[in-house]
Amino acid sequence: MSGYQDPVGILDADASRWGGTMHGIPVWGGDELLSDLCRQGITHFAVGLGGVRDNGPRRRVFEAAIATGLQPLVVRHPLSYVAPSASVAPSAQVLCSAVVNSHATIGDNTIVNTGAVVEHDCFVGAHAHIATRATLTSGVVVGDAAHVGAGATVLQQRVVGAGAVVGAGGCVIRDVLPNTVVVGNPARPRPL
Repeated sequence: MSGYQDPVGILDADASRWGGTMHGIPVWGGDELLSDLCRQGITHFAVGLGGVRDNGPRRRVFEAAIATGLQPLVVRHPLSYVAPSASVAPSAQVLCSAVVNSHATIGDNTIVNTGAVVEHDCFVGAHAHIATRATLTSGVVVGDAAHVGAGATVLQQRVVGAGAVVGAGGCVIRDVLPNTVVVGNPARPRPL
């Protein structure tokens, strides 16, 4: 699909929103309605759920939608930049002023949030979140379901393991083990 698509409905786990609207879009109900959408002629979806520490809920919604036969909608803000040599999964979201530079790879259901920079030759796995104004310098590897917090910087050739969290404003100068939380400058492990 190309061009702008108008959203036709929202699913939300918060039952108090059902039957109302969000930004003028009707809230139909909860995720239990996913299986009905294909039968109603809905073909595409976008996950509007972010993640701070645990990207599991976002991953579960994505996988449930795929299992019903829905296809992920390409979400690219017109003011973002994706280099022609970059590889961005159709289900990834690249938001306003975000940059994905040459030969970078962005996995399924990953968010490259507002103003984030993924420099050349970086690899970001599936279901990850590169938060607002975070910067991955060249050759960084970010594992599946990891979170790089707002304003954080990961220096060249570092690895942020699967499920790891880099706290907001952190500066990663050493590899981060999977399922580890690091904070500060330089970023150091913090107990969970």
